[in-house]
Amino acid sequence: MPIEWLMYPVLGVIAGILAGLLGVGGGLVLVVALAWLLPLQGVPLPMAMHAALATSLASIVITAAASARAHHRRGSVLWPTVAWLLPGLLVGGWLGSGIATHLSGDVLRHGVIAYCVLAALQLLLDWPRSVARADGVASPRGVGLSVAGVVIGGVSALVGIGGGSMTVPVLIWRGVVPVRAVGTSSACGIGIGLASASGYALQANVSGMPVGSWGYVFLPAAIGIAVTSLIAAPYGARLAHHFSGVTLKRVFATFLLLVATSLALAAPA
Repeated sequence: MPIEWLMYPVLGVIAGILAGLLGVGGGLVLVVALAWLLPLQGVPLPMAMHAALATSLASIVITAAASARAHHRRGSVLWPTVAWLLPGLLVGGWLGSGIATHLSGDVLRHGVIAYCVLAALQLLLDWPRSVARADGVASPRGVGLSVAGVVIGGVSALVGIGGGSMTVPVLIWRGVVPVRAVGTSSACGIGIGLASASGYALQANVSGMPVGSWGYVFLPAAIGIAVTSLIAAPYGARLAHHFSGVTLKRVFATFLLLVATSLALAAPA
């Protein structure tokens, strides 16, 4: 069996832990790894970034669901807030994936790098400033969240993530304590993954992808990642409840900078 087939379950474990711990589906690290692995399985190099983004988003549907379930059991998902965000997330995810299908792989790669750096700086500088309430029970609602969801969904589709690096800061700014922001973000990742992956699968006229592909989504990789992420996500959620908000922010920022550096230095030619 080629080594790349064995890597998908390993990536699923990493994605699952990150989903539970940080409110993301490990999408950024998946994009970097898949951009390398998928050409080894017959994905044409010019399509590698598109396929990496699409496959990452498809796997995030399951990863985010597992993480959200684990956080829900601990009372950390603010479902009214999810309901306000969801319409915008679905629209944004669909539109963002449609835009991505018309961009070159190199443009998408540089977009991912820039996004990682900006998101890390936002976390390290704590801007906008957190206004979390002492009781930690704030559940933001309103049309403003739906509008924000369009932006979060669109950008997430363009960089292959579940939106945690945007959703978590927005929720903290609106008064949600970090651990509940992470849990709520995980639930939002389900909608982002569904809309974005569907867009990559249905909105592009793709030829040359290997057998087992649906549009830009390489299903064997997405399934291999998703299966092990189901097991790993609850452990990440458990860890999230043992870290302070400041620690989570620093871990998240460090993670983003490492991903950006790896993609910039080791991207396929």
